[in-house]
Amino acid sequence: MRICLFLLAGLTCFGQSREERISRAADALQDAVVKARRDFHQHPELSNREERTAKVVAEKLRALGLTDIKTGVGKHGVTALLKGGKPGPVVAWRADMDALPVFSSSTKAWKSVNGGVHHACGHDAHIAIALAVAELLAGMRADLPGTVKFIFQPAEEGAPRGEEGGAALMIKEGALENPRPAAIFGLHVWSLAPTGTVNYSSGPAMASADSFRVSIKGKQVHASTPHLGIDAIAVAAQCVTALQTIRSRRIDPNESMVLSIGSIHGGNRSNIITGEVTMEGTIRTFSENTRESVRGMMRRTLAGCTSAGDATFSLDFDGTAYPVTVNDPGLTAESLPQMRRVLGEANIRAAAPVTGAEDFSYFQKIIPGFFWFLGVRNEAQGITGAHHTPEFDLDEAALVPGVKLAANQLVDYLERHR
Repeated sequence: MRICLFLLAGLTCFGQSREERISRAADALQDAVVKARRDFHQHPELSNREERTAKVVAEKLRALGLTDIKTGVGKHGVTALLKGGKPGPVVAWRADMDALPVFSSSTKAWKSVNGGVHHACGHDAHIAIALAVAELLAGMRADLPGTVKFIFQPAEEGAPRGEEGGAALMIKEGALENPRPAAIFGLHVWSLAPTGTVNYSSGPAMASADSFRVSIKGKQVHASTPHLGIDAIAVAAQCVTALQTIRSRRIDPNESMVLSIGSIHGGNRSNIITGEVTMEGTIRTFSENTRESVRGMMRRTLAGCTSAGDATFSLDFDGTAYPVTVNDPGLTAESLPQMRRVLGEANIRAAAPVTGAEDFSYFQKIIPGFFWFLGVRNEAQGITGAHHTPEFDLDEAALVPGVKLAANQLVDYLERHR
């Protein structure tokens, strides 16, 4: 680390641009950022259980000389300040830390040692990039016109049922206070974009997400006498079909929305007509108005189809719920010139919003934010696995470009707003 910081300090004497100085320093961190990513990948932890991850992060931040380090924020979140040597604003960088309950199909030496837990969404890369950015900027803190607040967040994938967690809980426990940043940035690795490219959207960038549970109550009876009972499975089947008409017949075709049933359970024997079925699913929208409208339409649709079958229902939105991720148009526009200088204009690509969801959106409801996607796909190396699958992996050649972009983005913001 000392060698890297020494090199960065020395480079200021030769008249390079800020982008060039940061680029050289990031290149010097190549081995370190890959090593960190592999360590986190090998030791993944589920949402609200990121104890080792948080400990490693906090120890690294202390070693770099960051101040005001707080641990245990929102269960296992970590925040820290890198105070520059010159006066200026406060800007934040957020990295999420949790993994998923997915078995890994990897055969690499650094595959997960925690059976059934896998960094199948790339949060290991997010942590490693953020720590490398902290190290790089620590080497030029004397010249920084302001302060960078680093936020390492647990439970982005959603807290376990019955628990609080994620960005909302970190905010509730003061992650955006003392001091409050004027803006926040973050990235997500993206398996659909090739290494060396970035996708972004201005305005809505990712959908809202609402998890729901439906319980349909009928009357259990012997399968030989269906007329004496109320078949909850038959009613549920009609409800699944009816719910799909919300998207196809009741929402403007120009308005994006997804309603999916991902789980359905009912019955335990072939000769018993069951009296109860439970279903779980998710809705995704890019508009808060549409989001609220769909909730109401679901209740009315379920009321109609269950009433027709003499059944009853309950509908609960009691799981993961994220607002729309909205990139501040002004912040996005003023950040793009720097990104194009660093990575090349052709590699910074405007893209359509995606129906994935992010609880980075909670930070954006309080302060302006810009969230973008770092390409990590490499077809030549066979790195094409989708997010949240056993095959997910990422091209580690994308890590240093991510460090360069993030570090420049933060310094650029501080310089423009000092």
